[in-house]
Amino acid sequence: MTDVVDADELLRRLQRGRQRATEEERAWRERAQALTATDPDGAREAAARAWAFEAVGRVLTEIVCPGGPPPTAEGVKQVT
Repeated sequence: MTDVVDADELLRRLQRGRQRATEEERAWRERAQALTATDPDGAREAAARAWAFEAVGRVLTEIVCPGGPPPTAEGVKQVT
């Protein structure tokens, strides 16, 4: 971890991390859906892990593309 990296390498690492977080989020959401009928506790744990990876992905997206459009949640109505 003491390697000095330039901005391009740092950006590549952030993008790889964002891609990995997206893949993990998708995998945990699929697992949560698969477990819903047979293992409700396992489904809740899988959903929580998916939310964690979603949060990581959002943070990395904000670092890579600051000031982008605000995230929207599916099924949630904006109240003004």
